[in-house]
Amino acid sequence: MSDASAFTNSPGSADDVSKLPAANPLTRAALEIDEYAATLGWDLPARLFALVDSAALRKADPRIAEQLGLAESDEPGLTPVEQDEIPAGMELDKFLGTIAWPDAVAGCALVVERLMLPPGAEQSRPRGASDAQLAEWVANHPKREEVRITAAVLRDGKKEIALRLRSKDVAREVLTGPDLVPGLTDALLATFS
Repeated sequence: MSDASAFTNSPGSADDVSKLPAANPLTRAALEIDEYAATLGWDLPARLFALVDSAALRKADPRIAEQLGLAESDEPGLTPVEQDEIPAGMELDKFLGTIAWPDAVAGCALVVERLMLPPGAEQSRPRGASDAQLAEWVANHPKREEVRITAAVLRDGKKEIALRLRSKDVAREVLTGPDLVPGLTDALLATFS
Protein backbone atom coordinates (compact mmCIF):
# COMPACT_ATOMS: atom_id res chain seq x y z
CA MET A 1 0.00 0.00 0.00
CA SER A 2 1.15 3.51 -0.72
CA ASP A 3 1.58 6.21 1.88
CA ALA A 4 -1.90 7.65 2.29
CA SER A 5 -0.69 10.70 4.21
CA ALA A 6 -0.26 12.56 0.92
CA PHE A 7 -3.96 12.01 0.34
CA THR A 8 -5.34 14.65 2.68
CA ASN A 9 -7.12 17.79 1.51
CA SER A 10 -6.38 21.15 3.01
CA PRO A 11 -9.58 22.04 4.89
CA GLY A 12 -11.02 25.37 3.92
CA SER A 13 -9.57 25.36 0.39
CA ALA A 14 -11.96 26.39 -2.38
CA ASP A 15 -12.39 22.80 -3.53
CA ASP A 16 -12.30 21.11 -0.09
CA VAL A 17 -14.69 18.21 -0.67
CA SER A 18 -15.41 17.88 3.04
CA LYS A 19 -17.53 21.02 2.57
CA LEU A 20 -19.46 19.63 -0.41
CA PRO A 21 -22.93 18.27 0.24
CA ALA A 22 -22.93 14.52 -0.32
CA ALA A 23 -25.70 12.10 0.44
CA ASN A 24 -23.59 9.31 1.88
CA PRO A 25 -20.05 8.24 2.81
CA LEU A 26 -19.47 6.51 -0.54
CA THR A 27 -20.31 9.66 -2.49
CA ARG A 28 -18.04 11.70 -0.21
CA ALA A 29 -15.21 9.18 -0.73
CA ALA A 30 -15.64 9.26 -4.52
CA LEU A 31 -15.54 13.08 -4.50
CA GLU A 32 -12.52 13.12 -2.19
CA ILE A 33 -10.63 10.75 -4.48
CA ASP A 34 -11.68 12.78 -7.52
CA GLU A 35 -10.33 15.95 -5.93
CA TYR A 36 -7.07 14.20 -5.02
CA ALA A 37 -6.71 12.99 -8.62
CA ALA A 38 -7.42 16.54 -9.83
CA THR A 39 -4.40 17.82 -7.87
CA LEU A 40 -2.19 15.39 -9.81
CA GLY A 41 -3.29 16.61 -13.25
CA TRP A 42 -4.36 14.77 -16.37
CA ASP A 43 -2.86 12.12 -18.65
CA LEU A 44 -2.01 9.76 -15.82
CA PRO A 45 -2.40 5.99 -15.47
CA ALA A 46 -5.28 4.42 -13.57
CA ARG A 47 -5.12 4.54 -9.75
CA LEU A 48 -6.64 2.03 -7.33
CA PHE A 49 -7.80 2.71 -3.77
CA ALA A 50 -8.99 0.55 -0.90
CA LEU A 51 -11.87 2.08 1.07
CA VAL A 52 -11.65 1.45 4.79
CA ASP A 53 -14.30 2.26 7.39
CA SER A 54 -12.89 5.32 9.17
CA ALA A 55 -14.28 4.42 12.61
CA ALA A 56 -12.87 0.89 12.36
CA LEU A 57 -9.49 2.32 11.30
CA ARG A 58 -9.47 4.74 14.26
CA LYS A 59 -10.23 1.83 16.59
CA ALA A 60 -7.79 -0.66 15.03
CA ASP A 61 -4.85 1.72 14.58
CA PRO A 62 -5.20 5.12 16.27
CA ARG A 63 -1.65 6.10 15.29
CA ILE A 64 -2.31 5.66 11.57
CA ALA A 65 -5.69 7.37 11.94
CA GLU A 66 -3.98 10.34 13.55
CA GLN A 67 -1.38 10.48 10.76
CA LEU A 68 -4.21 10.58 8.24
CA GLY A 69 -5.94 13.37 10.13
CA LEU A 70 -9.03 11.32 10.97
CA ALA A 71 -10.88 13.19 13.69
CA GLU A 72 -13.11 11.50 16.21
CA SER A 73 -16.56 11.72 14.72
CA ASP A 74 -19.94 10.10 15.05
CA GLU A 75 -20.47 10.60 11.32
CA PRO A 76 -19.82 7.46 9.26
CA GLY A 77 -17.04 7.75 6.75
CA LEU A 78 -14.64 5.93 4.48
CA THR A 79 -10.90 6.46 4.29
CA PRO A 80 -9.34 5.97 0.83
CA VAL A 81 -5.93 4.28 0.86
CA GLU A 82 -4.07 4.40 -2.44
CA GLN A 83 -2.68 1.06 -3.57
CA ASP A 84 0.48 0.28 -5.48
CA GLU A 85 0.58 1.34 -9.10
CA ILE A 86 -1.28 -0.77 -11.62
CA PRO A 87 1.29 -2.68 -13.71
CA ALA A 88 2.13 -0.82 -16.92
CA GLY A 89 0.75 -2.41 -20.06
CA MET A 90 -1.66 -4.72 -18.21
CA GLU A 91 -5.25 -4.54 -19.40
CA LEU A 92 -7.48 -3.10 -16.71
CA ASP A 93 -10.05 -5.91 -16.77
CA LYS A 94 -7.30 -8.53 -16.44
CA PHE A 95 -5.73 -6.59 -13.55
CA LEU A 96 -9.04 -6.30 -11.70
CA GLY A 97 -9.44 -10.08 -12.03
CA THR A 98 -6.28 -10.54 -9.94
CA ILE A 99 -7.45 -8.54 -6.92
CA ALA A 100 -8.48 -10.10 -3.61
CA TRP A 101 -9.33 -7.68 -0.81
CA PRO A 102 -8.87 -8.47 2.89
CA ASP A 103 -11.95 -8.37 5.13
CA ALA A 104 -10.92 -4.99 6.61
CA VAL A 105 -11.51 -3.35 3.22
CA ALA A 106 -15.10 -2.11 2.99
CA GLY A 107 -14.88 -1.13 -0.66
CA CYS A 108 -12.61 0.05 -3.42
CA ALA A 109 -12.31 2.83 -5.95
CA LEU A 110 -10.62 3.23 -9.29
CA VAL A 111 -9.68 6.41 -11.15
CA VAL A 112 -9.35 6.15 -14.94
CA GLU A 113 -9.23 8.63 -17.79
CA ARG A 114 -11.22 7.90 -20.93
CA LEU A 115 -12.67 9.51 -24.03
CA MET A 116 -16.45 9.67 -24.13
CA LEU A 117 -18.77 10.47 -26.99
CA PRO A 118 -22.17 12.16 -26.76
CA PRO A 119 -25.40 10.20 -27.06
CA GLY A 120 -26.18 9.36 -30.66
CA ALA A 121 -22.54 9.19 -31.75
CA GLU A 122 -22.87 5.40 -32.14
CA GLN A 123 -25.01 6.01 -35.22
CA SER A 124 -21.92 7.15 -37.13
CA ARG A 125 -19.74 4.34 -35.76
CA PRO A 126 -17.88 2.50 -38.51
CA ARG A 127 -19.41 -0.94 -39.07
CA GLY A 128 -17.11 -3.97 -38.87
CA ALA A 129 -14.20 -1.92 -37.50
CA SER A 130 -11.48 -3.54 -35.41
CA ASP A 131 -10.84 -2.42 -31.82
CA ALA A 132 -7.87 -0.36 -33.00
CA GLN A 133 -9.98 1.31 -35.72
CA LEU A 134 -12.75 2.09 -33.22
CA ALA A 135 -10.22 3.57 -30.79
CA GLU A 136 -8.86 5.78 -33.58
CA TRP A 137 -12.39 6.80 -34.58
CA VAL A 138 -13.20 7.83 -30.99
CA ALA A 139 -9.88 9.66 -30.57
CA ASN A 140 -10.55 11.71 -33.71
CA HIS A 141 -14.28 12.28 -33.21
CA PRO A 142 -15.02 16.04 -33.23
CA LYS A 143 -17.38 15.77 -30.23
CA ARG A 144 -15.21 13.56 -28.02
CA GLU A 145 -14.79 14.60 -24.41
CA GLU A 146 -11.89 13.68 -22.14
CA VAL A 147 -13.16 12.55 -18.76
CA ARG A 148 -11.77 11.31 -15.47
CA ILE A 149 -13.95 8.64 -13.92
CA THR A 150 -13.75 7.83 -10.22
CA ALA A 151 -15.72 4.65 -9.65
CA ALA A 152 -16.29 3.56 -6.05
CA VAL A 153 -18.09 0.50 -4.69
CA LEU A 154 -18.77 -1.17 -1.35
CA ARG A 155 -18.88 -4.89 -0.59
CA ASP A 156 -22.64 -4.65 -0.05
CA GLY A 157 -23.17 -3.60 -3.69
CA LYS A 158 -23.50 0.16 -3.26
CA LYS A 159 -21.79 2.10 -6.02
CA GLU A 160 -20.97 5.68 -6.96
CA ILE A 161 -19.31 7.49 -9.83
CA ALA A 162 -17.71 10.93 -9.88
CA LEU A 163 -17.16 12.07 -13.45
CA ARG A 164 -15.02 15.12 -14.27
CA LEU A 165 -14.89 16.61 -17.75
CA ARG A 166 -11.49 17.95 -18.72
CA SER A 167 -13.22 20.93 -20.31
CA LYS A 168 -14.91 21.76 -16.97
CA ASP A 169 -12.10 20.88 -14.58
CA VAL A 170 -13.49 22.27 -11.30
CA ALA A 171 -15.04 20.47 -8.32
CA ARG A 172 -18.45 22.12 -8.66
CA GLU A 173 -18.81 20.67 -12.20
CA VAL A 174 -18.17 17.04 -11.19
CA LEU A 175 -21.14 14.81 -12.02
CA THR A 176 -22.11 12.06 -9.57
CA GLY A 177 -24.43 9.10 -9.71
CA PRO A 178 -24.39 5.36 -9.20
CA ASP A 179 -25.19 4.41 -12.80
CA LEU A 180 -23.02 6.74 -14.89
CA VAL A 181 -20.54 3.98 -15.88
CA PRO A 182 -22.19 0.68 -14.87
CA GLY A 183 -19.63 -1.58 -16.54
CA LEU A 184 -16.82 -0.12 -14.45
CA THR A 185 -18.67 -0.36 -11.13
CA ASP A 186 -19.70 -3.94 -11.96
CA ALA A 187 -16.04 -4.82 -12.62
CA LEU A 188 -15.04 -3.33 -9.26
CA LEU A 189 -17.82 -5.19 -7.44
CA ALA A 190 -16.51 -8.43 -8.95
CA THR A 191 -13.24 -7.92 -7.03
CA PHE A 192 -15.20 -8.76 -3.85
CA SER A 193 -16.67 -12.05 -5.07
